[in-house]
Amino acid sequence: MEREAITIRLPANLLEQARQFREGSESFKEMVVEAIAHKVRRRRSLAVHQRIMARSAEVEAKTGIQSSSMDLIRQLRAGEVHPDEGREWGVGLYLM
Repeated sequence: MEREAITIRLPANLLEQARQFREGSESFKEMVVEAIAHKVRRRRSLAVHQRIMARSAEVEAKTGIQSSSMDLIRQLRAGEVHPDEGREWGVGLYLM
């Protein structure tokens, strides 16, 4: 991975805490790189979650709240209904 040099100014107390909690021979630079990578992954995950929630809201606005298929799935698994009866729910034989 190509690296780029930067200069950052940290609050003195945060810098001291970081030095106290680094692991073994871990360099301060490694600690900073790992922290930034972690934060980027977290923000990326949050952005994906927000897109999913927005899409769910769009679908709900267009189609309304969908009924739960849990009862039908339980009935299919218990053999209470024939698998073909679940076709209108989009489940059918796939659960058997």
